[in-house]
Amino acid sequence: MISIEPVATPGAPLARRNPVAKVAAALVFSFTLLATLDPVAPAIALGVELAVLPLFGIRYRVLARRAAPLLLGAVGIVATLVLFAADHSGRVLVDAGPVLITSGVLLTALGLALRMLAVALPGVIVFATTDPTDLADALIQNAKAPARFAIGALAAFRLVPLLGQEWQMISMARRARGVDAGRNPLARMRLFVSTAFALLVGAIRRGARLAVAMDARGFDAGTPRTVARRQRFRAADGLLIAGAAALAGAALAVSIALGAFRPLIG
Repeated sequence: MISIEPVATPGAPLARRNPVAKVAAALVFSFTLLATLDPVAPAIALGVELAVLPLFGIRYRVLARRAAPLLLGAVGIVATLVLFAADHSGRVLVDAGPVLITSGVLLTALGLALRMLAVALPGVIVFATTDPTDLADALIQNAKAPARFAIGALAAFRLVPLLGQEWQMISMARRARGVDAGRNPLARMRLFVSTAFALLVGAIRRGARLAVAMDARGFDAGTPRTVARRQRFRAADGLLIAGAAALAGAALAVSIALGAFRPLIG
């Protein structure tokens, strides 16, 4: 089953920070790394993220389980670029018929894979340590987001686990009717696409009903809404954002000092 509940150890120093501060720190840290294509800055940033993980109260095994799709994506990026890149600059490392791997292609592939991990991992950490209700309250109180947007995002988070359950129900219902792909990969692909389409249609219908229900309860009105739980933005939350910006800048500075910096533009 898909789970969105926080998995951080209660009382972890950074896990207790304001949800808006954690989201802002993740965005600052991630988007700073988009300025370079070299593998040095993302590798340093990735090391920093793994080093501060205990401060968020997350075990490495839990993070590996939640970030498994990212790891598979990184492996896919490296394999695709290494095997099918048009530019083969640098020293030849492997020359086996149609497979030609050079140092330039390998560095580019590693840089993109590390950058993807370094950019996406802060988001995984934030949502693994943040309760969706606290995030919605903080968006309304601290980020001054519209209540309709914040509560709608909260409802979407709460409905995410239903996707896994509905996928299982659709699959079991089709199997009970004798609709099974067996070992045929083409039939399995067609069944996957049709199941995904049915899930998409159900999600759209549920979203439309939810929007109508929210409008009926006055979420589209201009009347200010009260909040039940206060979310305070303290000095430590500002320090978290400043620290994220400083660490990202330090990673770029090391990359520039080592001569590995490759700007995205220019």
